[in-house]
Amino acid sequence: MIDPVLLQIAKHAILEEFSNAYTFDKEKLFEKYPFLKIEAATFVTLEYDHHLRGCIGSLVPNRSRYEDIFQNAKSAAFHDPRFHPLSEKELSHINIEVSVLSKPEMIEYEDFDDLLTKVEPQLDGLIFKFDGYQGTFLPQVWRELKSPKIFLEHLSMKAGLSPMVYEKHPDIYKYRVQAINEDFEKIPPLE
Repeated sequence: MIDPVLLQIAKHAILEEFSNAYTFDKEKLFEKYPFLKIEAATFVTLEYDHHLRGCIGSLVPNRSRYEDIFQNAKSAAFHDPRFHPLSEKELSHINIEVSVLSKPEMIEYEDFDDLLTKVEPQLDGLIFKFDGYQGTFLPQVWRELKSPKIFLEHLSMKAGLSPMVYEKHPDIYKYRVQAINEDFEKIPPLE
């Protein structure tokens, strides 16, 4: 089970941009939740009335879980290039999801058909890498792209390449996530 404090961190990061942040003792927080100091790769996804409103994350751990969630929440809310910065009036319609990623593992495969058999729908997030192009889909994307073939085709397009690129055997990595989400207004403040 994933701790709701992760959502509280994301909410605090967003509120800080509106000068509505509340003060809390970070050292006490780390004493109560020591896992927040451990490096982790996370994604923060924002939805506005069930539609994507921002999603930014890290594929590999490079800072503490606290710092990664804090920075990714700010980036998802205010710096996702697909969206304008989040406004304060939108907060009542926002749902926050925090995903903590496992270490990505490269998938060994012979060809596209073999790759299709090595992907577990609903469970695997995938990373696509080829010749400087990269893209990822969290496992949550399976809700919209239900078949492995369609999932992989869209993943290559997200990276900026045609699905025909699979003939050139790009690197594909898989990972799992633990995720938690809640409506912005229902998330309590950090203590």
